[in-house]
Amino acid sequence: MTLSFVDSHAHLSMKEFNEDRNHVIQRAFQEEISTILCPAEITDPKNLQITLDLTEKHENILAAAGVHPHQAKAYNLNYAEKMEELAEAKKIKAIGEIGLDFYYNFSPQQDQTEAFRYQLNVAQKMSLPIIVHSRKAGKEIARAVEEEHFTQGGILHCFTGDLEFAKRMMNQNFFISFSGILTFPKAFLLRDVAKKIPLEKLLIETDSPYLVPASFRGRIKRNEPIYVKEVAKILAELKNIALEELALITSKNFEYLFMV
Repeated sequence: MTLSFVDSHAHLSMKEFNEDRNHVIQRAFQEEISTILCPAEITDPKNLQITLDLTEKHENILAAAGVHPHQAKAYNLNYAEKMEELAEAKKIKAIGEIGLDFYYNFSPQQDQTEAFRYQLNVAQKMSLPIIVHSRKAGKEIARAVEEEHFTQGGILHCFTGDLEFAKRMMNQNFFISFSGILTFPKAFLLRDVAKKIPLEKLLIETDSPYLVPASFRGRIKRNEPIYVKEVAKILAELKNIALEELALITSKNFEYLFMV
């Protein structure tokens, strides 16, 4: 069986890739990475344009766009209109990443909650899934999804929550995406959660340029899509299945969600 992996979350538009972005992408596609989803920060026109340009150049790069919780205090209706415009033009496959970050609180929690709920409604209107950033805010995320009657599903990106949160969101048609954090020596609680996530709800990601997998820490300074395979290896071991099967299942899950 030919191995083929999907990186469901990579910030290839960030400055860390300015010097060799094309090389990073070509290396990924040459090394068994079939598809990459790149979320764009819609409050940053340059970041958004780089992402959209990548999707024009590479058919296997998909885009999402949204207002990250760190930028929530800047949210306004112009961004909602831009998201709708991009969705109507089929430029984006999801709204995101959006959500709540009650750990850093770079934007006030009230602003974060309002921006998240507004964007839930944009995604519902445009029939798009969402890419969710959640830190210390699982209950609030789930409550917002339920109260806003959001039915499009999506991805809990870079999951670090507990099993109760995962189950609550899986019941709302969400997939659980694990990153390089799963490879960290002290992530035993997260690995225990990962064991209990059904195969049909699993995704993998790098969150590049962040979260270099443990086996490469100290050797490289920047994560990139080729290293999503390190996450897949850990998940395959946890689920006691072959790496080829894990690659196939997570790729099929991604295809189901985005209908690619």
